[in-house]
Amino acid sequence: MTQARKGDNVKVHYTGRLDDGTVFDSSEGREPLGFAVGSGQVIAGFDEAVMGMTVGESKVVHIPVEKAYGARKEELVMIVPVEQVPPDLDPEVGMRLEVGGANGEIMRVVVTEITDSHITLDANPPLAGKDLTFTLELIECSAP
Repeated sequence: MTQARKGDNVKVHYTGRLDDGTVFDSSEGREPLGFAVGSGQVIAGFDEAVMGMTVGESKVVHIPVEKAYGARKEELVMIVPVEQVPPDLDPEVGMRLEVGGANGEIMRVVVTEITDSHITLDANPPLAGKDLTFTLELIECSAP
């Protein structure tokens, strides 16, 4: 059987869990995830885990923080005075927003705290700082 190699187009069914067993994402009930192996479309540890798998093979892989979304960075947590919040925005803790960065880039943030004087926004990926465990099943594999 052919093994998935760098550049191959693959489709994978997966379930991602945190260390406490909480499922944070799954392709169950959906189409499998399709991507080109080694293209950077998925986190490094996921990519590496699929490499070498054969169609129909399943496995469980533990992906450390460094090969997942990286460590949390405190410099990505912003405290914004309430006066700078657009008047038509009614923020709530947990709300996801897109804001303009210093260099004109768009950053996705989550509202983590609201007080009378400020709102705290976190631009870290939601899974930053976490080790991840994936159950993977390779469904399809084809050369580019």
